[in-house]
Amino acid sequence: MWLSRFEVNGGAVRVSNLTLEVTGVGKRSATDAIASSENVRIAPSLRSQKGAIWTKTPTNFDWWEVDIAFRVTGRGRVGADGLAFWYTQSKGAYDGEVFGSSDKWVGLGLFFDSFDNDGKHNNPYIMAVLNDGTKQFAHQLDGSTQLLAGCLRDFRNKPFPTRAKIEYYQNILTVLFHNGMTNNEQDYEVCFRAESVFLPQNGYFGLSAATGGLADDHDVIHFLTNSLHLPGQVSTSNAVPGEEQQKLTQEYQDYQKKLEQQKAEYRKEHPDEKEPDMDDWFETDSQRELRQIFQGQNQIFQVVRELNNKLDEVVGRQERTMSLISQTSGGVAAPSATGHAPAPPGGFPDTIRRHEVDAVFNNQNQILSTVREIRQFVLELKTRADTIINNQAKQPTAQVQSLGYDTQSLISEMRDGLNHVKQNVAQVAQKIDQSPTGCPSVSCVSVTAVLAIAVVQLLLILGYNIYRDSKENQAKKFY
Repeated sequence: MWLSRFEVNGGAVRVSNLTLEVTGVGKRSATDAIASSENVRIAPSLRSQKGAIWTKTPTNFDWWEVDIAFRVTGRGRVGADGLAFWYTQSKGAYDGEVFGSSDKWVGLGLFFDSFDNDGKHNNPYIMAVLNDGTKQFAHQLDGSTQLLAGCLRDFRNKPFPTRAKIEYYQNILTVLFHNGMTNNEQDYEVCFRAESVFLPQNGYFGLSAATGGLADDHDVIHFLTNSLHLPGQVSTSNAVPGEEQQKLTQEYQDYQKKLEQQKAEYRKEHPDEKEPDMDDWFETDSQRELRQIFQGQNQIFQVVRELNNKLDEVVGRQERTMSLISQTSGGVAAPSATGHAPAPPGGFPDTIRRHEVDAVFNNQNQILSTVREIRQFVLELKTRADTIINNQAKQPTAQVQSLGYDTQSLISEMRDGLNHVKQNVAQVAQKIDQSPTGCPSVSCVSVTAVLAIAVVQLLLILGYNIYRDSKENQAKKFY
């Protein structure tokens, strides 16, 4: 059964033929295809199954478009073998060797190959293969040496039915693919486009599938053919033949009579119920127009909100950049006379210029060199402090303090020094007393000289301690 409608789209007149009855299933006992009211399972998920469906009559138009909705599902991570769409000069077999149909065909074969025969890990793959009836399909190479064009797309185990739209118009073959990840029927992407493709006229459409050692369910849910014509060249030969038209009319009249009879019986059984208003089931023109306006405004609102978010992000980045520039300009020398004047009040801020960038880089280099010098100075101070502490630790009367010397320690050292001087003076006096000749009449060293030497030593010790404390206090600032 066929239903035709005419539509002008994209400069070409489209005649749509919707298949309401699946043909070809059961033509031969060898086919494994199963037809139901919802879909056609061309090949079930059993090993070594083959099935196909074909149109009853050949096409009577040169250009066409086919829309297919299908599912390929299986429990395994890898499936086999795949699904095939055919447009050939004659009908193929229902249990053939190429995805369930005949090899050495004349026309186009579009294969949805789910099994990797050549081991290149490039499956599932969609490919178009042309044949003039003399070439045998290379299964072991997955047809890689024979394909016209193709694309790597996954069509197994998707949440929604996958779709393929095949268009052949003015010797250009275009294949669009819907990956089945959304329920939007218009979410297509281009798989490939091939020019200078010449297919036989008055061909047959067909679908086939096959399984091997691995098996998937290959279900076809939707198959819609559209004949394409140039404007003003729609042929009247697409009309339904007279005998089939009479058959359709008779079926429609019988259905109407049966429906009226059922309505009358229902009214007799339920006389109190009112007949529902059919107009409430459908939206009016004004409701449809309001819905379309609301959807358009909603889309505009979404786009404006995205643009607003992006604009806020750009403004934020610009503000951060300007703040960094203003912070850096505090340490940059004033520009030369050739520099640009600041922006006027209320105007747009001036952008960063080349000399400002160079000044920033120079300041950064100076900061790095200064940090290196400070680091070397700190290390040198640390080394000297460690050396002084070690030397002090070796002396018997010294007190090692890692944090420097206070006043009490300085007084203790002075007391130790004076005691040492007194001991030396006492030893010298004892030696003089024990000498047999006694002390000479003329004094060698006067008391004033001895006191002067002691004062000089004390001043030297005090100055050295003060210098050492100042160095240690400077070193503490860096820790």
